[in-house]
Amino acid sequence: MGARGLMARKADLISFASAAAMAPRLADMIEAQLARAIAERGSASFAVSGGSTPAGLYKALSARALDWSRVTAVLVDERWVAPGEEGSNETFIRETLMQNAAAALTLVGLWSDAPTPAQGLAEVETRLERMNRPFDAAVLGMGPDGHTASWFPYAEGLEGALNSDKFLCAVTAQQSSVTGKHVSRITLTQNAIRGARFIALMIAGEEKRNAYIRALEGGPVEAMPVRAILKARPDLWTVWAP
Repeated sequence: MGARGLMARKADLISFASAAAMAPRLADMIEAQLARAIAERGSASFAVSGGSTPAGLYKALSARALDWSRVTAVLVDERWVAPGEEGSNETFIRETLMQNAAAALTLVGLWSDAPTPAQGLAEVETRLERMNRPFDAAVLGMGPDGHTASWFPYAEGLEGALNSDKFLCAVTAQQSSVTGKHVSRITLTQNAIRGARFIALMIAGEEKRNAYIRALEGGPVEAMPVRAILKARPDLWTVWAP
């Protein structure tokens, strides 16, 4: 079944026996989306998340025989740290996805040397102007607190991230065990993500599985912001492995 046919599903939880089984299956689907975009329009755009869960997916994708020179990837969100520093999503993507054949892709980072995300927002927004939108594929993660991207519960800037017509937003999260010390973030907005032609929400472990179930049960979006994209895109693929 082609990727378009697969997208007819609702946002059900699709379980895999292991992360090792999940990675190549999802890589098949994303590769198909990117290859179709290249065939139809000459280039493809891909929104990518950090965190440990998608590492296997990115490593699987990196070896695929795609014309990666025609793919532009953008980070879904970023901690306000320079590449190479602890917590940098850009560094994570360079070390996992941008290897092997995929070393040829173009990566749009979200960090600048401005003191804060709010002060760097205008500069970073200009980088997205040359990207094809809507994105051809997007990979999201989810925390046990119900956040996705850097849409953290009750964060300063969350309203803009969920409801602005812009593509980027500065967010200051409430510090927690999930955020760690990096509460200053820059993130794609829901407006930027929800139009993607294919969206995968990757979760791992029982704690996140239980959080996903709570999100589906309903409640304030501000309490579990992943509810926003689940409502906007019921056709997204939520994949889970223990």
